Order: sequence, then structure tokens, then C-alpha cells
Amino acid sequence: MWAGQSKWGKDMEPMGEINVTPLVDVMLVLLIIFMVTAPLLTQGVNVDLPDASSAAMQQNIEPLVITIRSNGDVFLQKKKVSLDSLTASILAIRKNKADVPIYIRGDAKTPYELIAKIMSQLEQAKINKVGLVTEPIR
Repeated sequence: MWAGQSKWGKDMEPMGEINVTPLVDVMLVLLIIFMVTAPLLTQGVNVDLPDASSAAMQQNIEPLVITIRSNGDVFLQKKKVSLDSLTASILAIRKNKADVPIYIRGDAKTPYELIAKIMSQLEQAKINKVGLVTEPIR
């Protein structure tokens, strides 16, 4: 321990507490900034997304493919099915093969509402892993 003479006098002791007022000011400014910018992050912004290519996925299991044409026809593998019987057909197939992946292959002009309905049906049937199939860049 140092036993030398201190340059501080008895009446000039160093302050042993931290002034938190500037810290609180900075934190309040940051809070206001985040409160203003957070709603802007949740709104959709129209952007032109870039094209991207990726390698084909390698799988040992043949997936169930739901194909949706632009006119609203729905196919499970190559068999045409109605929208109402789609979930029952998938659940029947998954009884034997529980791990079979499911992909949705939609035409580029397919209404988004139809794809959303199919995904909603799959979610109600407790099928949470669904892939969307796209074409590579040409």
C-alpha cells in the first residue's frame, strides 16, 4: 500500500460518486430515436428485390409438392385436388412418412391469397415446415 503524501488537501478530496445526469440524458435521446424509428421498420417498403441464384438442394427423401396454377388449380404431386381435401390428403400421406418435406410450387401469376390459404391450412394441420420453390435465374 502507498504510504506517501497525497497532493489533495483535507478540504479537496476527490469526488467518489458518478454524475449520472449526462448518462440519463443520452439514454432518453436514444429511447426517443428508437421510438420514432421502430414503427418505420414494420411498414412495408416497395423495393425491387435482386435476383439470386443458389445451388439445388440435395435430399434423399422425395418431397410432397403442392403445385398451384395461375387459374387456381391445385395439385398434390401430379394429382389434382380440391382446396378443401388438400390437408386431409397430406395428413394421410404423412401418417406413413412423418418426416417428408412439403414444398409449394406456385405459378408466378398465382394470387398471393391462394398461397396464403394453403399455408394457413397446413399450419392448422400442425405442419410448420413448408418450403417455397423458385426457378433459378436464366
